[in-house]
Amino acid sequence: MITVHHLNNSRSQRILWLLEEIDVDYDIVRYQRDATTMRAPHELRQIHPLGKSPLITDQGRTYAESAAIIEYLVDTYGAQLKPGADSEHYRDYVYWLHFSEGSLMPPLLVKLIGDRLTEAKVPFFVKPIVKSISRQIEANFAGPEISALLEFIDDHLGKNEWFCGDEFSAADIQMSFPLEASAARAPGFSRYANIVSFVDRIHARPAYQAALERGGAYDYA
Repeated sequence: MITVHHLNNSRSQRILWLLEEIDVDYDIVRYQRDATTMRAPHELRQIHPLGKSPLITDQGRTYAESAAIIEYLVDTYGAQLKPGADSEHYRDYVYWLHFSEGSLMPPLLVKLIGDRLTEAKVPFFVKPIVKSISRQIEANFAGPEISALLEFIDDHLGKNEWFCGDEFSAADIQMSFPLEASAARAPGFSRYANIVSFVDRIHARPAYQAALERGGAYDYA
């Protein structure tokens, strides 16, 4: 039996969705973020030394990292969610599977850190300096980088229904979290009409809705 070590409001939600799409049985062990720091609890380190989500255990082994987990689950249980190696879309599948965390998430994380800086409790005379640093990060790196990436993705989705052409794949599941996070954090997100449509489509999938019922509250849905 597959066990998902599920952290609320995290990347592990898309692992639940993948398992619902594959239609295999799984159990959930739930963990809650610290309400102040938003960090994962130390209990997750009993499963993996880094204590980060998502984590799954299956057949006596533990798997970490979203793309690695998705590759394992698809190769083991859900080959229908992966283009064949001889398909014209196979390289697209590999690209988007790794683009999600390798290209899109880093500037989103930088933006999140910058936003948190402006909300941090600091002495009043330090506050203007903190806000200035946050604005510089947003203006000179995070903002332009996120805009360029979203424009690139929006253009691709304007030519393709899914990330690998006309067929839904696990690459769409992998791309869901950063695009949902972008919808919540990126200014002017609504102008990326093709991404907005993509997010609406994934939210409407029965397996996505089933994963929400199993996983519990998820702020990005």
